[in-house]
Amino acid sequence: MLNFSNKSYQLKFNIINMAKKLQMNLIGFAPVERWEKYGETDPEYYPQNIWPEVKSVIVLGTQIYLPMLETTPSVVYSELYNTANRILDEAAYKISNYLNVQKKQAFFFPRDCYGDISVLIEKPAAAFSQVLAGKYAGLGTIGYNHTLITKEFGPRVRLVSVLTNALLPPDPVLKKDLCIKCEMCRKCCPTSSFKTTENLIADMDKKKCAAYHAELKSAFCYPCGVCIKVCPIGEDRKVYGYDAKKYLGEREVLKRNKKDPEYAGWVHCREHGSKTVQKL
Repeated sequence: MLNFSNKSYQLKFNIINMAKKLQMNLIGFAPVERWEKYGETDPEYYPQNIWPEVKSVIVLGTQIYLPMLETTPSVVYSELYNTANRILDEAAYKISNYLNVQKKQAFFFPRDCYGDISVLIEKPAAAFSQVLAGKYAGLGTIGYNHTLITKEFGPRVRLVSVLTNALLPPDPVLKKDLCIKCEMCRKCCPTSSFKTTENLIADMDKKKCAAYHAELKSAFCYPCGVCIKVCPIGEDRKVYGYDAKKYLGEREVLKRNKKDPEYAGWVHCREHGSKTVQKL
């Protein structure tokens, strides 16, 4: 086990305080050795193989507000998604800059890191996995739907990572899976992209998922987000509640009656600012 200097602890403390001032909801620290230790991705995706100087990965997270997410597919959720991405990249930029001022090498991996959704149809993988980084930084565990499940917000969180050569005290990886494998994400997925296996994490047809996202983008209501919308995990549920029956019945009810009062607010948002999409 590494022994960390008082300066390392002070630097971590300063970064945490800075992240809070930048309105980040979550922050965690991971040593790069965890990628090889867990071996959950190909070595070419390890941060140390992308940038040999890296010693620590700092992961920042910001929440996705459930009432806006529930309107998906809509421009309301699309704007929330874009706003979260923008403030994440800005926060990561500022923390990277702070580390540079402290004479530490640092840069950030943008939260999505692909030019267009059409690229993911051909190759459904990003250069760096924010989900794995979040797991190794102790922010959550990976769920059935391949997202990071956090105690605070379930999967309703966006992530960005700062890579640095600063040796920073790590946070512990969560030992207990947060996903309860209720399969609400599979049941409600508009493209039936998930298939249950004996493992906790489902088989996922990523190309089918990406193709649907391309359809949503052309209709100006990208991304989908249904699988994170219907997840019951997260302390945010204590604030907003949880109605599995409403989620499960949404498609069938709206097929019969688009004006059903239970879904009126969601439908109202979908009918303004974007084009109509057949699937929910």
